[in-house]
Amino acid sequence: MTIKDLVSRNRSYRRFNQEVDIKLDTLWELVDLARLSASAANMQPLRYIVCSDRDKNAAIFGCLAWAAYLKDWPGPAEGERPAGYIIMLEDTGIAHPLHCDHGIAAQSILLGATEKGLGGCIIGGINKPGLRNLLEIPEQYEILLVLALGQPRESVVIEPLGPEGDVRYWRDENGVHHVPKRSLKDIVLRSL
Repeated sequence: MTIKDLVSRNRSYRRFNQEVDIKLDTLWELVDLARLSASAANMQPLRYIVCSDRDKNAAIFGCLAWAAYLKDWPGPAEGERPAGYIIMLEDTGIAHPLHCDHGIAAQSILLGATEKGLGGCIIGGINKPGLRNLLEIPEQYEILLVLALGQPRESVVIEPLGPEGDVRYWRDENGVHHVPKRSLKDIVLRSL
């Protein structure tokens, strides 16, 4: 796959084949991609918790909010939930506030997951006190993001942004997830 293929296939998947497990080794390999990625001032303040345990996954799932634009959808049903999670933390004793490291790292992880035939979703809607308590995360670590991972159980289609400019993703009657994207000519302000 080319990098364009990987980026195009790297969508926010929110429904997974929950019966297909992810091995801890796979999660470690994905975190290693983040470790090798760029870091502002090379401070490397990110830390991770990886989980592929079904019982812990169920508890982590309860701390997350899913798909803000899909108002009538409470999130993946049992059987469609992630098989693994990577919780991204900032070690505030190293660098604070954090600027862009977590975005770079999350993209590296998700591109690696895509290459492995997995899908994922970056989740920022987190019950942080609940997750901190559940995973016994010391106060020194700020919870930044949760990456939900698994074998995708849905189709995601990129389509042009309509003339009304609505950027909200949506699902059709067949459950296909549609993601409107602005055109390249609409986002490049000028060529010099």
